[in-house]
Amino acid sequence: MSENERGSWVWGPYSRLCALVVIATFVLDQSHKAWMVGVYRIKERGRVEILPFLDYVFVLNKGISYGLLTSNGQWLLAGFAVLTAIALWAWVARSGGNALLAASLGLIIGGALGNALDRVIHGGVVDYVSLHAFGFYWYIFNIADVAIVAGVLGLLYESWMPSRSGRQ
Repeated sequence: MSENERGSWVWGPYSRLCALVVIATFVLDQSHKAWMVGVYRIKERGRVEILPFLDYVFVLNKGISYGLLTSNGQWLLAGFAVLTAIALWAWVARSGGNALLAASLGLIIGGALGNALDRVIHGGVVDYVSLHAFGFYWYIFNIADVAIVAGVLGLLYESWMPSRSGRQ
């Protein structure tokens, strides 16, 4: 790959797409959380059944994935998320990449920044969607979490695709 095909660590060929996905993900996540907390008032409602396998319930997650490593260091966790977002941004800007890579990294960055802002504002990540079946409850999550998982799945798929440059 020539230097012209790659960007600087700040801006590259797919940075615009990545930035649009970051902004859309962040705005959707934060606006839905604001609506759930401020308008729908999920915190006061308790568990609300939406479908037989899906409920809304307010949880303030002070840990990381699945509530692991619960910590009072919310600023530290938020800072780590921001540093990770910067590293992922450099990846998309520096690589020649492709649209799938840029969109996948944009989903992860947007989700990470949305959850990082929650940590600063609320003292933990605001989660509210609960999936369950047959008495078994999975983790409670939000739109940012869905974006992060979708981004990781996109990266996995992209890593298994044959290279467009003819390498297998």
